[in-house]
Order: sequence, then structure tokens, then C-alpha cells
Amino acid sequence: MPIYAFTARDANGTPREGTLEAASPNDAATELRDRGWLIISVNEQTATSPNTSLLAKLPFLGPSSLHVEISLQQIAVMLRGGLTLLSSLNTCSEQAPRASMRRIWAEVIERIQEGASFSDALSEYSCIPDYAVRLIRVGEQTGVLESVLVQAAQMMTSRREAKRDLMTALAYPSIVVVAATGVTTYMVTYLIPKLSEFLRGIGKELPAMTQFLMDISEFVQQYGFAILGGILTTLVAFTLIYMSQSGRLACDRIALRLPIIGRIFRLSGTTTFSQCLGILVRSGITVLEGLVTVEQLHYNRFLAQTVQRARESVMQGRSLADTLKVKGAYMPLLTSMTAVAEQAGNLDEVLDEVSRFHENQLKSMIRQLAAWITPVVTIVVGGIVGFVYIAFFLALFAAAG
Repeated sequence: MPIYAFTARDANGTPREGTLEAASPNDAATELRDRGWLIISVNEQTATSPNTSLLAKLPFLGPSSLHVEISLQQIAVMLRGGLTLLSSLNTCSEQAPRASMRRIWAEVIERIQEGASFSDALSEYSCIPDYAVRLIRVGEQTGVLESVLVQAAQMMTSRREAKRDLMTALAYPSIVVVAATGVTTYMVTYLIPKLSEFLRGIGKELPAMTQFLMDISEFVQQYGFAILGGILTTLVAFTLIYMSQSGRLACDRIALRLPIIGRIFRLSGTTTFSQCLGILVRSGITVLEGLVTVEQLHYNRFLAQTVQRARESVMQGRSLADTLKVKGAYMPLLTSMTAVAEQAGNLDEVLDEVSRFHENQLKSMIRQLAAWITPVVTIVVGGIVGFVYIAFFLALFAAAG
């Protein structure tokens, strides 16, 4: 017969855990009730799949955003199907693909059994975003936990996909630049100098293009350490400036004004603001509380400061739309639509529409960036590598002539 793991409390309220054999979950529950125990969860034990990935068993491999999203969706489905929260968490713990994810759900179960709420237990883990914890806390208070779990998972999915699209757009050009830089550096610093020594040894003059590259090579060899030191010093100085509060604020503000990239940052920030605040308000969180969460979501400090000042202004009685009108921050449509929503009283619905519009704009902008940057990088890098190759072969022809 199947073996069932159970969690219960006896007549004195003492926690009881263990396993028992039964023909079905109902038979197991009946046996526990006959003992006079209050059932918390009953789950069939399953053998560990032999096909589980070795990497998934590594304890240091943390849970990914995708794993958290899937778990939240699974819990929502099981709650909607009538299972208890602890039973749903037990199932997620058993089916989690990584050991770290299984450990987290097991610890959450323990915290809930000790009397903590689901949201408080989740707040201890950095892999669970703050907005998800806030949504779950509201869901616990209003009795719509399964609904907010789905919304939290959707927000995580949207943010993960936007980041993935941007990384995908930049991956190929980055690989091309690195590979071309390595090949060019090798030829300029090693091959062409060797060929130059050979030509000079037989009394041949270097072609103009080859001589130009040789001058660059000699300059790099003579001042290479000084150039490298200057680059490292600049990077260290920039890092120190960026780590300071005022320095990062200035850098993030400048980043929003860069051509193309700055617009992507603004679209991303606008999507984050409208999507998060809309879901939070729809779930019953006040605008002021929602702005606290939105501020924490922004990686860009200038946008975070804009939200902070907006919250302070709203507390003083100003409208949200007026406080968001900061030059170089959010996209103009956000402020205009927010003003309409405040008058109509449907802020959550309008923010949802604004979120979808700017999310589509962001995806389109990322596709355009990928379409523009790939041929530009190919032409520039191809031109540099082609110039080096031509200079190299001209030197070979000069040696043969």
C-alpha cells in the first residue's frame, strides 16, 4: 500500500508528524481522525526520480525566478482546487526541481506550523520579490490568496522576459566584439611585428597600411601598461563614484538621457511603475503603500527618487499625476493617463492599460535595437578586421616581391 506523510495536532495541540500505510488519502485521514488528531496535511510519499538533474541536487545552486514563478502558480492552482495551503506547499516541496527550492518550501512549512503567516515566512527569502510578499499579505487578509499568487507570478514573468529579451539582443554583438578584438590584438601585437622584423631583415619597405599598424603596435607596446593603468584607474574611479549616493543618482539620471538606451530604460521604468502599482492597487493596497514597493523595484536611483518624492507630495495632498511630471523620468503618457484615472476613479484599470502599452513599446524597441546594433557592429568590426588583414597580406606580397 502507499505510504502517506502526515502533519497533525493531537488533542493537547502538540504537533505530530510521521508516516502511515493506507489504501487511499481518505483512509489515511480517517485513521488520523480516529486517533482524535486534527489533520493539517496528508501527502503520498513519492520516490525521488532517478532522472533528476545532478545540477539540481547541488545545494549551492539557488532557485531561479522561473522556479519561483512556477511554484506560485502551482500553489494557486491547488488552492483553487480545494487543497489546504500546507498540502500545496508540501506538493511544491516534493516537486521542486532544485534542492534549494525544496529547502525553502520545507522551511516555509515549518514557519507556518510555528504560527507565522505565509507572507511573513516568504519575506525571509531574497528570491521572493517584495511586491509578491505584499500581494500575498493582502491576499491572506482578503481571502483571495490564489488570485494574488497568479498576479505575483505574472509580474515576475514579465520582468524576467524583459530582462531576457534585452540580454538576448546584446549577446550576439558582444560576442562579435570580443572575438574580433581578440583576433585584431593578436595580429597587431604578435604576427605583424614578426613579419615586420622579417621584411626589415631582407631590406624591404613596409606598405603604408602595414606601417600604420606597426606604429599603432609600437605605441601600444611602449605605453601599454600606462594605457591599461589609466583604464583601470578610470574604472575604479567610476565604480567609487557610482557607489556613492550622489554619484549613482547622477549616473542613473544621465543613463536615462542617452540615445536609444535611455529610451529603453525609461520604457522599462514606466512599465515597472504602472504594472506594479496597478496590481497592488487592484489587490487592495493603498497608493501610498504601493509607491513604497514601486520605489524598491527601481534599479535606477533617479526613478526611485522620483517615486519617493511623489509619495511625499501625495501625502501633502497633491495629485499623483502632477508629482510624476519630472523631466527625463517616466514617459509622458503615464502622467497624462494617471491624471485621467484620478478623476475617473479607476487608477488600477488605467495603469494596467498603460503597462501593456509601454510593455509592447519596450519589446518593439528591444527588437529594433537588435536589428540596428547587429549590422552596425558587424560593419564596424568587419572593417577593422578587414583593414588588419589587408595590411597583413600587403606585407606578405611585399616580402614575396
